[in-house]
Amino acid sequence: MKPSVRVGLACSLAFVATQAAVAQSFPSDDPVIRAIWEEGVERSQVYALGQVMMDSIGPRLTGSSAMAGANDWAVARYAEWGIEAYKERYGTWRGWERGISHIDLVSPRVRSLEGMAAAWSPATDGPVEADVVVLADAGGPEAFEAWLPEVRGKFVLISRPESSCRPEDNLEWFARPETLARMTEERERAAREWREREENTGLDRRLLPEALDAAGAAGIIRSQWSEGWGVNKIFGTGAERAPVVDLSCEAYGLVYRLAENGQGPVLRVDARARFLGEVPVFNAIAEIPGTAEPEEYVILGGHYDSWDGSDGALDNGTGAVAIMEAMRILKRAVPNPRRTIIGALWNGEEQGLNGSRAFVEDHPEILARTHTVFNVDHGNGPVTFIPMQGFAGAAGRFGDWLGKIPSELADLVTLEIPGMPESGGTDHASFLCAGVPAFSFHVGAGRGDDSPMDINRWDTSIYTWHTNRDSFDKIIFEDLRDDAVMTALLVYLASEDPDRMPRDQRAMPGGSQWPDCRPPARSYGQSNR
Repeated sequence: MKPSVRVGLACSLAFVATQAAVAQSFPSDDPVIRAIWEEGVERSQVYALGQVMMDSIGPRLTGSSAMAGANDWAVARYAEWGIEAYKERYGTWRGWERGISHIDLVSPRVRSLEGMAAAWSPATDGPVEADVVVLADAGGPEAFEAWLPEVRGKFVLISRPESSCRPEDNLEWFARPETLARMTEERERAAREWREREENTGLDRRLLPEALDAAGAAGIIRSQWSEGWGVNKIFGTGAERAPVVDLSCEAYGLVYRLAENGQGPVLRVDARARFLGEVPVFNAIAEIPGTAEPEEYVILGGHYDSWDGSDGALDNGTGAVAIMEAMRILKRAVPNPRRTIIGALWNGEEQGLNGSRAFVEDHPEILARTHTVFNVDHGNGPVTFIPMQGFAGAAGRFGDWLGKIPSELADLVTLEIPGMPESGGTDHASFLCAGVPAFSFHVGAGRGDDSPMDINRWDTSIYTWHTNRDSFDKIIFEDLRDDAVMTALLVYLASEDPDRMPRDQRAMPGGSQWPDCRPPARSYGQSNR
């Protein structure tokens, strides 16, 4: 079903009111630059696109039906704008569809708990009620093996409890110095002791759920607190039979203390989900054909998939919206670019850059004639920092482009010259591995000062990155609008360059090789992350 694009009138008018910014300086008399600015600022579609993507489609977990629907919706929107678009299959993945999650404490008192099943968690067969045990503090692997039979039919707590679920900055602001020192020391000691407990199992902590699952646990309970109010990191699971449930910091602490003190906690968990087998997975690709150099390319990309603890708004819904909006703007303002412009919404980034790695592996003919690649995966904008990735000729090109862009955006940007190739993390790395000039936009301050940079802007690393709070309301739409406009301007200027970006690149220290150039995992069974 195609989601509706309707947006509440009040919300639409509220966002339009933020669009009063008008460029005070156009350093270039290029009419296309003015047309891009006018289209992106005065007729922005980022709110409408973001509302559908995050609210109606929702989280876009690789292999889920929501991700499949998101690809179909993007291709349909491109078609409405007159842009050729298609889905390109690169493999299969473990298909999974989330249902409801209900987690309740039923003894020694009744309380509904904040939590949800992890991605790819098995379902319960209806509500399951069971006692709770804490991961054993065994003296070593043999003692742990001897303890394992005790987990049969029980929920097992496998995470370290927090002594306080107050964010650290809250303690720093309000606690007396001696209180802060005590609580910091307690937290550090508890972390050391829990690491020892995990190490004494003799298992990699990532394999622990599998061992408990095989031992017949009724379920696995964990908490991956982000250190923010009510915020948890939500990742996938490796268990095959036992459901894996994430509880909030507060709820997990309650259950842990009851178990630790022998007060008989009993949980009832109803986690519903459906496995879909190995399902095909796709990148969504849009193209605006070039005229003078149609077989040369400028690639604009960012990942479309997300974790599904929330809506994947800032990671990377905002990037996907900026890419779609930039392509819409370019189609209206630059219908006949010099080079072909590719807009790519990559899949499988969260599982190891698989969608973009597969594109690189499958299209050497495109890579050989690619001028430059721009990657958008930074949450809330505007763009303030662009590393040159060690490419010797990149700074001159970016300097020329920024010199033609309205100063309201260009003056915010710091270039890292010459920089070093970044070791993975997001999809531009796939192209760097092939020697293609690829650049990722950052927000926050440049390296070398004391200000937050990149993932820490807007407290992203605490409150939204891979958490259950990464939702539509966290988007700053003025930033997203400007991000899309800046992206469209850079893509246009790159597409019109008379010569391609030189590929001379600074060597890694000591002649070391690029550190993360794995081939794509084209199925769940090949997963390399």
